[in-house]
Amino acid sequence: MIDITIYGETEDRAHLLSDKILHDFQSLHNRLHAWKPISANKASELGELNSAFAQGNNPVPISPDLASMLADITTLSVKSNGLFNPAISHLIGVWGFQRDNFSPVNIDTEKIKSLVKANPKMTDIVLKGNTAYSNNPSVKLDLGGYAKGYALDVAAAYLREQHVKGALINVGGNIIAIGQHGDKPWRVGIQHPRASTAIATLDLLDGWAIGTSGDYQRYFMLGGKRYSHIIDPRTGYPTQHTQAVTVLVPPQAIGKIQAGVLSDVVSKPIFIEAPENKSKAAQAFGIENYMVIDDKSHIFVSPKMAEKLHWLATDVKFTTLNNLAQSHP
Repeated sequence: MIDITIYGETEDRAHLLSDKILHDFQSLHNRLHAWKPISANKASELGELNSAFAQGNNPVPISPDLASMLADITTLSVKSNGLFNPAISHLIGVWGFQRDNFSPVNIDTEKIKSLVKANPKMTDIVLKGNTAYSNNPSVKLDLGGYAKGYALDVAAAYLREQHVKGALINVGGNIIAIGQHGDKPWRVGIQHPRASTAIATLDLLDGWAIGTSGDYQRYFMLGGKRYSHIIDPRTGYPTQHTQAVTVLVPPQAIGKIQAGVLSDVVSKPIFIEAPENKSKAAQAFGIENYMVIDDKSHIFVSPKMAEKLHWLATDVKFTTLNNLAQSHP
């Protein structure tokens, strides 16, 4: 779902600007879709690259922006110690998450073991100019944990080029702010992972981005257990000790990687990492504002994030990362 709010422009100009963004988003969607072809006879650009990876290590031409994306993704994957790993598309498919509707699958333990042993990773991909090949035929890319954030950065850059002073762009729950809503900052909600309502709100300042990874949208239930699309590459199985992770990212960059991408990517390694290592996973990316909700619905909040949250219930209890249990006043 895409939502674009533009403040301070005429309605006609706001429509023109948003139509351009939606056109760009549709183009990205068509090019980077992990399993849907563009037409009956033509795969997406990403699909064609995946086919080439499976057939051997002969370099194939790719578009310059895709080459740049893959270089950035590799940087982020290495920084996450491989927990953010878009090269595990085969595993995602085995779990049935490369389709529009999710239902229980027969868990193929041997296939999962085989794919984990094959150890596909971003560093298997070799980029030379605008060509790419993989040293590992088990590499198959799914950019679902990156593309939303990339789209945010593209849209924000375009609106700033057009001198828009106030906008809020929401791509499937990843949100970036430009300016303010008049004389007030933009305010956004954080989804409760086990309810249809928000658990808290916060002000999203100019250039800041927010993203949540959760087990509550793409999942199925089997044997009383919830299996979500957030897969631990080390085990090949969905992560089950966490319900949701929200990260709040200021206007910062890792090289040329911007806040939108970071808001999409960084929540994944924090989500997957063991509870005792989640802070370390955040620190690897310089993230100071984040919230974790574990499988028991216990809430853990970084000290800086705790200062920014407006809880929507008066009895919310959370634990800060200095292990002091607090109740919101």
